Amino acid sequence: QVQFVESGGGLVQPGGSLRLSCVASGGIANLYTMGWFRQAPGNQREWVATIANGGRTTNVVDSVKGRFTISRDNAKNTVYLQMNSLKPEDTAVYYCNTLPKQPYWGQGTQVTVSS
Repeated sequence: QVQFVESGGGLVQPGGSLRLSCVASGGIANLYTMGWFRQAPGNQREWVATIANGGRTTNVVDSVKGRFTISRDNAKNTVYLQMNSLKPEDTAVYYCNTLPKQPYWGQGTQVTVSS
């Protein structure tokens, strides 16, 4: 069973940057495509970015294109989300998971963009 521990969130002003990390334990996460997801209050969880297991193929949702970059270090079982030019609408709890998704999610990391 793969487990996820997300970190790196916080309070940042509009235009600022954060780098999120997700450590995936369980030994097989490196075989999967990995994704970042987010859930804002009152909204459903949405997909933000994905990266293939080899790290060469990435995709991001249009709303973050040009601002967010996903990467991974398979030796560390870790996937990252570099977030630049943050906007208030990026405020959410951010989660990672494999694709296809594992049934259990981590606790996520809160990102708040506010002046």
